[in-house]
Amino acid sequence: MIVKGALADSSPLAFLAIRFTLATLALAPFVDFRPRWTHDELRAGLVLAILLGTGFACQVVGLQYTTPARSAFIVALSSVLAPIFGLLALRHHAGWTVLLALLIAGVGIYFLTAPDAGGLNRGDLWTMITAVVFGAHIVAVAEFSRRYDARRLVWFQIAGTAVGVGLCAALFESVRVLWSPGLVSALVFTGLMATAVALLWQMRAQREMSSARASLIFCLEPVFAALASWLFWGEELSRTQGLGAALVLIGMVLAVVGEARTDTVPGL
Repeated sequence: MIVKGALADSSPLAFLAIRFTLATLALAPFVDFRPRWTHDELRAGLVLAILLGTGFACQVVGLQYTTPARSAFIVALSSVLAPIFGLLALRHHAGWTVLLALLIAGVGIYFLTAPDAGGLNRGDLWTMITAVVFGAHIVAVAEFSRRYDARRLVWFQIAGTAVGVGLCAALFESVRVLWSPGLVSALVFTGLMATAVALLWQMRAQREMSSARASLIFCLEPVFAALASWLFWGEELSRTQGLGAALVLIGMVLAVVGEARTDTVPGL
């Protein structure tokens, strides 16, 4: 919701470049750079930076054409997709419950973007790419956070995102930044709290929990986003959209429960 408002004063990639640059500078004093970066650590940071930058870029571009609530529930698909990526990339086991969750969430997205709700627009399509990329990011964070220093990895992916998005803005975007109190406030909040602090807490927390538990916590994100959008933007979901949003949440919870059960099955 804050990003949606900020895009009135800034082009999307320029906003992201400034946001992640601010987060990089804010986190730098708290990172221990003395140990040399190992090859594996650099590779892990690069993977996370590519996933993070791609996901945020697609999301912020999509927000120009869709609403905050729709964006939040579509991005929530990442929690359903995370177990699938765990299965494909890391050979984690995924039971039939996860596949059923994906089907339910897919039906939910259909109702959320059904013709009577305006239909699937290009903003929704960009946001679906975000859901896919963030699903992979959840799994990658869970895997890498157990191997490497959390602050160093968070700083590297934030800095990498700032550089990558900045280059894309310079090459592919008509850069527009109209400095205003609203834009500055949005940059400070998203750069410090929603990026540096949030990613650091996520990385540290996922050392102690599975990607399934992390995904369950992420289930709350679209609910809060929809409430905030209703309070501040007056956005209301139709009955069809409400049904779609509910199905997405059911799919999210079912996927998490299915993955958690699979992780506890002896011999798997």
